[in-house]
Amino acid sequence: MAQPPRAWQRMLSGRRLDLLDPTPMDVEIEDIAHGLAFVARWNGQTKGDHAYSVAEHSLLVETLFGRLNPQTGSKWRLAALLHDAPEYVIGDMISPVKAAVGPGYGALDERLTAAIHIRFGLPAVLPASVKKQIKRADRISAYMEATQIAGFSTAEATKFFGQPDQAVTEGLDIVLRPPVETRNAFTARHTALMAEL
Repeated sequence: MAQPPRAWQRMLSGRRLDLLDPTPMDVEIEDIAHGLAFVARWNGQTKGDHAYSVAEHSLLVETLFGRLNPQTGSKWRLAALLHDAPEYVIGDMISPVKAAVGPGYGALDERLTAAIHIRFGLPAVLPASVKKQIKRADRISAYMEATQIAGFSTAEATKFFGQPDQAVTEGLDIVLRPPVETRNAFTARHTALMAEL
């Protein structure tokens, strides 16, 4: 009789994360930060000497979220930082691939998100208003990435992501750094936000 396929991944922390039934106890920020720092956005199709990682993107989204919602506390800023956290094990699929994979991808993402949120004191499912503001910051980040490092024209990026208010993006640039630096920055930001809760 054939063995069922393995549905868990061993993490560098030693944890064994069951992808079909993830638990908060098997989630560690070091694993998330490490994984996201080595996952390339845009399927790696970006300019520069280093891939633009999901960890770097997450740091930018958290910054943008804070600018869009200056009165919002650390709890929701933490949610913004962790908005793509499941990608530490499932990778970053571009939207056309997610559409082709179908609803199974979304269900997997939701299970992982719930475990991650609970692990760090967030609700398993975010309030719709918070999720909407994180998505808004995510789209601004996508516009910045598209025009600065992914080869999109301004017109093309505007068509797909909308053109952001320059006051929100002022002084911000896309940062490309080695994965270890990004991992450390992500972990440090997580630590700072957790300390403020």
